[in-house]
Amino acid sequence: MSAPAEHPKVLVIDDEPDLRTLYEFSLVREGYVVHTADGVEQALEALRARRYDAVITDMRLQDGLGLDVLRFLTQAQRSERCIVITAYGSAENAVEALKSGAFDYLTKPVDLKQFRSAVAQAVRSSGAGVAIGPDTTSQPTPAAMQSVDAQDESKPKPLVASLDETTSVPIALKRMVGDSLAMQAVRDRVNKVARSMAPILVRGESGTGKELVAQAVHACSHRATGPFVAVNCGAIPEQLLEAEFFGARKGAYTGATQDREGYFQAAHNGTLFLDEIGDLPLAMQAKLLRAIQERSVRALGGTQEEAIDTRIVSATHHDLAALVAKGLFRQDLYYRLNVIEITLPALRDRRQDIPQLAQALLARIAIETGVAQRSVSPAMMQTLQTCDLPGNVRELENILHRALALSDGDELELEAQDMVSAAATQVSETTVALPVTPAPELVAAVVPSDLQSHLDVQEKAILMQALAQCGFNRTAAAARLGISLRQIRYRMVRLGIDAQISAQDGPSET
Repeated sequence: MSAPAEHPKVLVIDDEPDLRTLYEFSLVREGYVVHTADGVEQALEALRARRYDAVITDMRLQDGLGLDVLRFLTQAQRSERCIVITAYGSAENAVEALKSGAFDYLTKPVDLKQFRSAVAQAVRSSGAGVAIGPDTTSQPTPAAMQSVDAQDESKPKPLVASLDETTSVPIALKRMVGDSLAMQAVRDRVNKVARSMAPILVRGESGTGKELVAQAVHACSHRATGPFVAVNCGAIPEQLLEAEFFGARKGAYTGATQDREGYFQAAHNGTLFLDEIGDLPLAMQAKLLRAIQERSVRALGGTQEEAIDTRIVSATHHDLAALVAKGLFRQDLYYRLNVIEITLPALRDRRQDIPQLAQALLARIAIETGVAQRSVSPAMMQTLQTCDLPGNVRELENILHRALALSDGDELELEAQDMVSAAATQVSETTVALPVTPAPELVAAVVPSDLQSHLDVQEKAILMQALAQCGFNRTAAAARLGISLRQIRYRMVRLGIDAQISAQDGPSET
């Protein structure tokens, strides 16, 4: 018969006696052993004397900052998870705490239900043997997950983390293929930051594998058995954003014939991955910020707030700081999302990984298609390692698909011009066919050495031509091109057209 698990020990640090007592009573009722301290000095004395499973500290104390306690834990490589309580609206302090290694943060006035949930998460993350009261953070059962999926097949399916049986390493982490120093640094950073609740922003060019990073963060975290929900922010019609993110009640809008949960509810006790976060319109950015700050959402057509416990990982290929400077992205949301940044290298910056990547991609293609796995010829591999591959891993996969279709032998062969054709197929998925003729000087008689730059030049010329024909009215130009106002704005920012129009003193948008 195994011995019963010990009750987790928690240290509460606050210089206000009433709040200290409130936190203590709230945790004692849940079955924790609670010790208290009224400042930094007393807290450090307690920490030197014994180990705890979690530490809760106010940011501002009578003899210092909660960050002083946090730094002690970090420098001593202690296992305690630390939750920092900050003043309401103090985003800078919250961000600083998370960057310094805090597991989570809470804002005053503290909601006790949220407080108990955060402590339970911190204790579980520390690996303590938990013998406490009602589990406010229980994970959904497989049956419950299937029930959710059956209700709405359009929702993303949960990702249940699994381990490689030979190495006990999360498979999602192993899928980030490459032994280059850049990729080793990415994997190390994922392992380091996955344990906290801090929001993560993944940056990288299109096709570098940002969702793989988000999946690895989830798989390496204490939320690994919870749902992983991935959302492409740029693929949702603007008028449906609120309902998709926060859910909707029956009758909230035309066609809402039953209650629907949103992405936040689907990711409860798990991870919500917001891909292409830079494509969110400003109005939705404000609502997203509130949901992140308050940790609650209200379904469209609903009257009650619903608490949510979700780890946010976002990704973008945009320079969000530049969008903030142009007024296209909220600065306060940017600081909330960009607590920890993981930057993925472009494939051209880790060419030594291409053979390993090609082998892994071909193995996956063989499984998906049911055909025998083939290898890349030395000649083709040499070409792959010298060409630009602006579409990164996604373009490499597209080239391999093309090689499989065109090669007859056991080894894949593909000429350089066929690789360019495959690259053009991949890039063309994101371009718009337009009923206008590019300037004659843009029609190249030879294959371009830099395909992406070549396409950017053409796209910029087309946008400038459409804008000029519409008197530089962006709304009219977007309608003429068959894209949204939001899309034309981002394309203009990416191609530097705003600055060019300003230099020409062109008419402003009406």
